[in-house]
Amino acid sequence: MLQQLINHKTIRRYTDAPISEQTLNRILTAACRASNTGGMQTYSIVVTLDKEIKKQLAPAHFNQPMVTEAPAVITFCVDFNRFNHWCALRNAKPGYGNLLSLSSAIIDACLASQNLAVAAESEGLGICYLGTTTYNARSIIKTLKLPKYVVPITTITVGYPTAEEKEKQQEDRLPLDGICHHEIYEDYPDSEIERIYRYKENLPQNKQFVLENKKETLAQVFTDIRYTQQDAERISVELLDVFREQGFQI
Repeated sequence: MLQQLINHKTIRRYTDAPISEQTLNRILTAACRASNTGGMQTYSIVVTLDKEIKKQLAPAHFNQPMVTEAPAVITFCVDFNRFNHWCALRNAKPGYGNLLSLSSAIIDACLASQNLAVAAESEGLGICYLGTTTYNARSIIKTLKLPKYVVPITTITVGYPTAEEKEKQQEDRLPLDGICHHEIYEDYPDSEIERIYRYKENLPQNKQFVLENKKETLAQVFTDIRYTQQDAERISVELLDVFREQGFQI
């Protein structure tokens, strides 16, 4: 298991091989065994296998080919609809349309998603997280018919990797000592920032990104092209509106 985690690679291309119902149920069961807040399990998992619904989801994920090519597209959602309904049937008054409850449910959904990712890889499957889920949450809510108090948080495509994907290199990661702090957080002097990011900056593909985007540094590719302040602020406003539309008073 440890070696599997260390060897993780994002898989974006899949074979046509279907995922058996038994395999799918095993990885979903593993997802639902994840740690969660107070045993409430305030998340839901929407498993999309139908080709037509995957086509409807694709625009929300910027039409990335893996959304329609993967055998399974699995959306993890914050879900207080189910818990609130249970409370109503048991003469209990729920009060979970607030930021703390929302934050807890987001954490729970993400923990479940990572359990599924690890379980899928243990079955020989490949996975890819889609960060686009929160970019276009309103569209996904409409496609998946999510009721009030249900909001999509992350999506994973799942399938058997192509031979080329199996052989590709792992994505780069920062060194362990650049991320882990011991006992207390120690801020980074300039020299440490230079050291921590040197490997990433010197990778040929990242140098190519800088040239292609006509930038001076890799950091500028992130701030000016890939994840701009303007996009982040716009999406933040939209996402906040979506949470409110779905019943969260934040």
